[in-house]
Amino acid sequence: MGRRSDEERLERYEELIPEYPEGVRASQLARLQGVARSTVQRDLPALEERGTLLMEDGRGLLSLFRRRG
Repeated sequence: MGRRSDEERLERYEELIPEYPEGVRASQLARLQGVARSTVQRDLPALEERGTLLMEDGRGLLSLFRRRG
Protein backbone atom coordinates (compact mmCIF):
# COMPACT_ATOMS: atom_id res chain seq x y z
CA MET A 1 0.00 0.00 0.00
CA GLY A 2 1.34 3.45 -0.91
CA ARG A 3 1.69 6.54 1.20
CA ARG A 4 -1.41 8.44 2.08
CA SER A 5 -1.92 11.71 0.28
CA ASP A 6 -1.78 14.94 2.24
CA GLU A 7 -5.55 15.29 1.86
CA GLU A 8 -6.16 11.78 3.22
CA ARG A 9 -3.89 12.47 6.20
CA LEU A 10 -5.70 15.71 7.02
CA GLU A 11 -9.07 13.98 6.81
CA ARG A 12 -7.82 11.22 9.11
CA TYR A 13 -6.60 13.79 11.69
CA GLU A 14 -10.07 15.33 11.62
CA GLU A 15 -11.49 11.89 12.45
CA LEU A 16 -8.89 10.96 15.08
CA ILE A 17 -8.58 14.11 17.17
CA PRO A 18 -12.22 14.14 18.39
CA GLU A 19 -11.72 10.56 19.60
CA TYR A 20 -9.42 12.01 22.29
CA PRO A 21 -11.49 14.67 24.09
CA GLU A 22 -8.77 15.08 26.74
CA GLY A 23 -6.17 15.66 24.02
CA VAL A 24 -3.69 13.68 21.98
CA ARG A 25 0.04 14.16 21.47
CA ALA A 26 1.50 14.81 18.03
CA SER A 27 3.67 11.72 18.52
CA GLN A 28 0.56 9.60 19.11
CA LEU A 29 -1.09 10.99 15.96
CA ALA A 30 2.12 10.17 14.08
CA ARG A 31 2.03 6.56 15.27
CA LEU A 32 -1.64 6.22 14.38
CA GLN A 33 -0.97 7.65 10.90
CA GLY A 34 2.30 5.82 10.31
CA VAL A 35 4.20 9.06 9.70
CA ALA A 36 6.96 10.99 11.43
CA ARG A 37 6.09 13.42 14.21
CA SER A 38 7.57 16.20 12.06
CA THR A 39 4.97 15.40 9.39
CA VAL A 40 2.20 15.92 11.94
CA GLN A 41 3.76 19.23 13.00
CA ARG A 42 3.92 20.37 9.35
CA ASP A 43 0.30 19.29 8.80
CA LEU A 44 -1.16 21.27 11.72
CA PRO A 45 -1.25 24.65 9.90
CA ALA A 46 -3.01 22.97 6.96
CA LEU A 47 -5.70 21.71 9.35
CA GLU A 48 -6.28 25.27 10.54
CA GLU A 49 -6.52 26.46 6.94
CA ARG A 50 -9.29 23.87 6.49
CA GLY A 51 -11.13 25.32 9.47
CA THR A 52 -10.14 22.70 12.07
CA LEU A 53 -8.91 24.84 14.95
CA LEU A 54 -6.75 23.12 17.53
CA MET A 55 -5.34 24.14 20.85
CA GLU A 56 -2.34 22.74 22.66
CA ASP A 57 -2.26 22.63 26.44
CA GLY A 58 0.77 22.94 28.70
CA ARG A 59 1.34 19.18 28.51
CA GLY A 60 1.56 19.22 24.71
CA LEU A 61 -1.86 17.65 24.18
CA LEU A 62 -3.76 18.72 21.10
CA SER A 63 -7.54 19.00 21.13
CA LEU A 64 -10.25 20.74 19.16
CA PHE A 65 -10.56 24.39 20.06
CA ARG A 66 -13.65 25.09 22.10
CA ARG A 67 -14.60 28.43 23.54
CA ARG A 68 -14.94 28.45 27.27
CA GLY A 69 -18.40 29.44 28.31
